[in-house]
Amino acid sequence: MRIALVAPPFIPVPPICYGGTELFVAHLAEGLGRMGHDVVVYANGESTVTAELRWYYRKTMWPPTGDFSETLKEVTHTAWAIRDASETCDIIHLNNTFGLPYSRFVDVPFVCTMHHSHEQTFSEFYCQYPEVRYITISEHCRRREPMAYVRTIHHGINISQYQFSEKKQPYLSFLGRIVPVKGAHSAIAIAKKTGIPLKIAGEVQPMFRDYFEREILPQIDGRFIEYIGEADFKTKNELLSNSLALLFPIEWDEPFGLIMIEAMACGTPVLALPPGSVPEVVQDGVSGYICSSVGQMGDRVADLSKLKPSAIRHYAQERFSVEKMASAYAALYSEIADEKALGQINKLVGTEHPMA
Repeated sequence: MRIALVAPPFIPVPPICYGGTELFVAHLAEGLGRMGHDVVVYANGESTVTAELRWYYRKTMWPPTGDFSETLKEVTHTAWAIRDASETCDIIHLNNTFGLPYSRFVDVPFVCTMHHSHEQTFSEFYCQYPEVRYITISEHCRRREPMAYVRTIHHGINISQYQFSEKKQPYLSFLGRIVPVKGAHSAIAIAKKTGIPLKIAGEVQPMFRDYFEREILPQIDGRFIEYIGEADFKTKNELLSNSLALLFPIEWDEPFGLIMIEAMACGTPVLALPPGSVPEVVQDGVSGYICSSVGQMGDRVADLSKLKPSAIRHYAQERFSVEKMASAYAALYSEIADEKALGQINKLVGTEHPMA
């Protein structure tokens, strides 16, 4: 089966630093390829994914500025990708919303993975295209969506690429965008409460520069509270594998949280607040602790020694491997192909035997 994976054009696939959707597309493409599927990825020209790559825009366009020209570029990229994929592919798998209207004009089945939390405006838009198979990345998201067909497939990663460490170093870590809802300010409060140093890694986008300069920058001393900047994969691997715990003090309904399973793949527990997908990703008392407050997160640091790094990594392998994710998507694609073939047969039979 030939599958088109359409990513946004702004960040390479896989990403060098930030890029959860792009990391997902890279893992899925590679997982499907190992299963014998023919995969073409539509992304920007700086992508290095191990699959056939096609691009409209050569260069990375990041960070976002919020200018409307960025939206126009994503629309252009997506329209071109769908037109190209419609000629040779059996499935078109979107990872944004802009391609959905084209599903009415292309005789190829569409799958759309929703990488965002529930928003009523998006849901109303999705309902206009009921033939599309929608995928949420957590059950928390699926339960809130009204479309006729919605299925949950959790993200998966290549566990073998993540550095495992049984022995941890005496620091906590926070990795993620430096925005209020991700809770870097709360991670700093936890570090101060426990007296354990904190290493922060993440992107500061222009639109959230004020938050960083007001809430985070004054706390950074380069010793107890350290800001590393954006972390590439090597830096992220080292930071997570050696950390006592990943702090995940979110203040929004997290749709999934790839960084949590990346930490667990390194044998590192997650201390998290419970909104959104967290209870589906973290097994309390096995791969980390789900806490009711920032204060309780600080208290739970004392219990981290009860969690075994080898058990945490095993949990990640069992629940969130790229093989498990790719198999789930491959099964969905096969279902869609079978339904399309049956529909064509029924149409042909109905045409030949109008009185049947």
